Amino acid sequence: MALIKSISGIRGTIGGRSGDGLTPLDVVKFTAAFGQWLRKRSPERQTVVIGRDGRLSGEMVSKLVSATLQGLGLNVLDLGLSTTPTVEMAVPAEQAAGGIILTASHNPIQWNALKLLNETGEFISGQDGAEVLAIAEAESFDFAEVRKLGQYQADTTWLQKHIDQILALPLVDRDAIANRNFRLVVDAVNSTGGLAVPMLLEALGVEQITKLHCEPTGNFAHNPEPLPENLRDIIKEMNKGKADLGIVVDPDVDRLALICEDGSPFGEEYTLVAVADYVLKNNTAESGWANNTVSNMSSTVALRDVTQKYGGQHSASAVGEVNVVEMMKETNAVIGGEGNGGIIYPELHYGRDALAGIALFLTHLAKSGKSASMLRRTYPNYYISKNKIELTPDINVDAVLDRIQAKYARNPINTIDGVKIEFDKEWVHLRKSNTEPIIRIYSESDTLATADYLAGKIIDDIREVISENR
Repeated sequence: MALIKSISGIRGTIGGRSGDGLTPLDVVKFTAAFGQWLRKRSPERQTVVIGRDGRLSGEMVSKLVSATLQGLGLNVLDLGLSTTPTVEMAVPAEQAAGGIILTASHNPIQWNALKLLNETGEFISGQDGAEVLAIAEAESFDFAEVRKLGQYQADTTWLQKHIDQILALPLVDRDAIANRNFRLVVDAVNSTGGLAVPMLLEALGVEQITKLHCEPTGNFAHNPEPLPENLRDIIKEMNKGKADLGIVVDPDVDRLALICEDGSPFGEEYTLVAVADYVLKNNTAESGWANNTVSNMSSTVALRDVTQKYGGQHSASAVGEVNVVEMMKETNAVIGGEGNGGIIYPELHYGRDALAGIALFLTHLAKSGKSASMLRRTYPNYYISKNKIELTPDINVDAVLDRIQAKYARNPINTIDGVKIEFDKEWVHLRKSNTEPIIRIYSESDTLATADYLAGKIIDDIREVISENR
């Protein structure tokens, strides 16, 4: 069992004992803490927007969250089966005090989480999160008397509202997409992307859609993280040679992975690169956005290369959507995101949005006149090796990172988020995950063999340090 409290919200496995997993008691406790914090932060706002992905525990968790918020005297606007970016957009539009998205994103079926949004529909900051956790720890809740309980309202219209706003974006060209007569395959891992992605594609004029795992039953057909090793079904379908593009989203539809017409992965790191290329090329001074981009420290430097091609500046933030968004605002970036297939397009909203990414990418692909694999070959070629080490409670992660930093002290090192070590043209980034009990080790080079070698070398160093400390 696991319960993780971090900048990414409250995330845990369902079941077990309170405090060891995301039990009903934990759901109520942390929801009450967040609701209490919202009442203090925005006393004039009485509504909280909630929505969930399709996982098996979603309905149970949703009922607990709704009842707890009502018990605090807050009104609940429940979007039901929805997506993370949809809830993010609904919060400010409904003038709500905040929002809670019930999703563990890419985590396996036994996980769920409370993702917490402020009144702008953006993830709460680290400082705000610390305040919420302090309220939870002290159990400092003040529930409403019976005549002041909150009201509950369901609203299933927001997916369509979200799609309508995407179609209204100046850089989304529905006619160009429709005229290409794309044949598309969608894998939505049996979550809410199975509802949202086909709705979007139909609105964009796509008529030939093959659906894989698009029933939002919560019985994930494969590991929900959209990595090539988990996407055998859609790659097999693409290998038949009857489709132009494969589209894959994670359970809450904030990450986008693409499969080329020949069955080769476009590369989750290159989802953002390709969309940024299109946006940067078409950005004008009149838009008000600078030709700047932001990604996190674990993302490919290919985005930097593409940004510089258009005279812009690329910045690297700490990992975590809230950190990327903060730096995007500081640099007035026209687009940003994370190398896990997360695209943040502030013309729509400040949040990772796979639906917006799909519309922008399809417009780019349609106007290029190229196949997906041909388009991929137009970008700088880097390879990232993504690895992880499982953590046990006796491992002192900070001490491990300090030892690695000391060992490579002669190399350029960045410590704003874990330890990032530069090796001439290569880099390795190691950090404790915000969402799982693991250390992530990412490395990048112009060959996969070198990237794998560097990652393996650091993994050996980490294991040596751990063994010495036992």
